[in-house]
Amino acid sequence: MLERGFESWWPQEKLAVRGYVEVLRHYAEIARIRRQLKKRLLADRPDVFIGVDAPDFNLGLEVGLRSHGIRTVHFVCPSIWAWRPGRIEKIRAAADHVLCIFPFEPQLLVTQGVDASYVGHPLAPVIPMQPDQSGARAALGLPAQGVVVALLPGSREAEWRYIAPRFFAAARQMRAHDPSITFVVPVPPARQAQARRLLDESGMTEHIRLIDGRSHTVLAACDVTLIASGTATLEAALFKRPMVIAYAMPALSYYLMQTLYRQLQPWIGLPNILCREFVVPELIQQEASPEALARATLAWLNAPAKVSALQERFSAMHEQLLRDTPTVCADAIEKVLRR
Repeated sequence: MLERGFESWWPQEKLAVRGYVEVLRHYAEIARIRRQLKKRLLADRPDVFIGVDAPDFNLGLEVGLRSHGIRTVHFVCPSIWAWRPGRIEKIRAAADHVLCIFPFEPQLLVTQGVDASYVGHPLAPVIPMQPDQSGARAALGLPAQGVVVALLPGSREAEWRYIAPRFFAAARQMRAHDPSITFVVPVPPARQAQARRLLDESGMTEHIRLIDGRSHTVLAACDVTLIASGTATLEAALFKRPMVIAYAMPALSYYLMQTLYRQLQPWIGLPNILCREFVVPELIQQEASPEALARATLAWLNAPAKVSALQERFSAMHEQLLRDTPTVCADAIEKVLRR
């Protein structure tokens, strides 16, 4: 957005927190930003406010703006189909229209009195239907032959703190099984120093290669990925890569998530949610031990028929998510403006 000429009033990293305990530490600052943003928008009223994801931040802001007559559009439907279904009440109060990135979402919203449309997933047209693995390996300076395992612990500081050490320990075990495996980790700019420190502590400095960003190139280059739950799992699916999904967080945050909110489905990974079954393994919290992660990742390397079947499922998913998202979004927003 900055490259397109937008002005950033606050760094987006201010909202890049996840989990209850973590959010509480930053709540005062986030709440202050939201109050200041509302005041600024009411003073210089836009024709329409478009909240992009971040529902815990944006929905409350949209309710306040809409109550003052500002039209609102929310991009990315909150995952009421997975947890916190009660948020539908707030969505109804917050949004004149919701732009949904998954095909089953509009009907869920429309039946609850929320205007919505399916716009496709913005990642689907960005990622090629047939990734160029050899070209990606050449671009990264990786061996043309042999097994490449991608480790993607996430982008947030807490994810690197709780997940990356498990991934690095799992890599050590996989290397003990097969020393020829090449391990690569795409590192977001904000995590560079943390990544180097954690890698030094793991004792795998000589065997795991850190890549500056370029997660899409890494996913195109790899044979399998060990990956943190989140949007990156959908990216991996669009690259048609087998994966093991993992997640870990502070014990209190995990406890609150399990006890305060009723899970509506057994899956947490987007590929499994979209396929409506466990097409890839999910190892969460205590289950995400280095031993279990290594075992599940190596299992993909010994199951070519299973990998081929998975790639067919992911290709069908890719087709379903492929739309001209910018044009469909623009048309929907234009209709809201004409009301």
